Amino acid sequence: MIIKCSECGQKNRVPAARVDLAATCGKCEQPLAVVGIPHAVKPADFDDLIANSPLPVVVDFWAPWCGPCRMVAPEVEKLAAAHDDVIVVKLNTQAYPQIAVREGVQGIPLFAVYRDGKRLTSQAGYMKAAQLSTALNL
Repeated sequence: MIIKCSECGQKNRVPAARVDLAATCGKCEQPLAVVGIPHAVKPADFDDLIANSPLPVVVDFWAPWCGPCRMVAPEVEKLAAAHDDVIVVKLNTQAYPQIAVREGVQGIPLFAVYRDGKRLTSQAGYMKAAQLSTALNL
C-alpha cells in the first residue's frame, strides 16, 4: 500500500502484512496514518491488502461520475476515523473495472468487508457513517 506522508508529502510503501504496525516516513521519519483515513488503492495493492492484511479491510467501490458515491465520501472518512481496528480503502471502479467485475459489484457505492482474503459482508447505497458501521458489523 502506498501511504503519502502528511508532513513532507513523500510516498511510502507499507506492506499489507504490516499495516497494523506503526509505520514511519522513510524521508522525515514522522508517523504515517495507515488507519483512520481512507486510502485509494490500485488492483495489485487491493489484492495484496485483502489477502495479507492482519486487520479487516473495508472497501468502498466507487466511481467519479456517481453522485451517491461523492455524497457518501465524507461518511467514509468519518467511518475510517471512528475505527482504528480496520483499514478503509477506496477502489475506483471506472479506472479498474476488472476488479469490480471479479468482485461482483453490480451497483455503487458498494461497501465490502474482507478478512483473510474472503468477503465477510457487503452493503450497497448511501448511508451515514454510523449506519455503515452497523450494516458492516464493525
